[in-house]
Amino acid sequence: MKNFVLVGYHGALIGIENRPYLDDSGLANQQIEASYPVGERDGVAVTLAIVSDPLPEAYQPIQMRQVLAQAQDQTEYMLLSRAVQLVTWHSHHQFCGRCGTKTEHHVKDLAKHCPVCKLVHYPRISPCIIVLVVDGERCLLARSPHFPPGRLSTLAGFIEAGESAEAAVHREVREEVGIEVKNVRYMESQSWPFPHSLMLGFIADYDSGELAPDGIEIEEAHWFTRETLPDLPPSFAISYKLIERFIKGEV
Repeated sequence: MKNFVLVGYHGALIGIENRPYLDDSGLANQQIEASYPVGERDGVAVTLAIVSDPLPEAYQPIQMRQVLAQAQDQTEYMLLSRAVQLVTWHSHHQFCGRCGTKTEHHVKDLAKHCPVCKLVHYPRISPCIIVLVVDGERCLLARSPHFPPGRLSTLAGFIEAGESAEAAVHREVREEVGIEVKNVRYMESQSWPFPHSLMLGFIADYDSGELAPDGIEIEEAHWFTRETLPDLPPSFAISYKLIERFIKGEV
């Protein structure tokens, strides 16, 4: 194998039996619409190939949450996350958002540009905060309506225009569960390709107020000790990594 290839088709990453890496020789008869460098895996280049022709039935959209959960390490997680975000970006930016002209590939940057109005379209990244609120020997976990039954997790939300990440932490906690926090501290970040988020992970201390879930984004919220934790997010998710810090007493 000369190259690892990830294949995109109609806005989705495609594979065989949920395996994302394909032999580049299998694309010999396919019309390649675009090709993007993704990185390296085991010293071998990884390329994303966007195809425009229909694929054989064996090729099906990848179940990304399952594939990311099985990533060998952080490097592979980043490769797969980058690839699926580029597939989404390529699909969503076929035409200029300002004048409607069909976009072209930028000659230097990883970008598309409009040949008429010259607007440049880079891959979209949407910054979000995700925060674990702690109060001594307990942490706050909440349930969103789209979670699997019984699962609770940390609070999260998009950073608004003109807002700092720390300000977003205070606002999102207040809006979603009605309490105030203090001592907001950054921990780590993670690309979250659903579809193009960058999660900025924080831990914050409880300050004041009574829990009052908004009933829209948050159905319920409770305080938990290390001994009473509910069903948690998958271990590859940054939400779990923040909770793990609490479990280990590293907050």
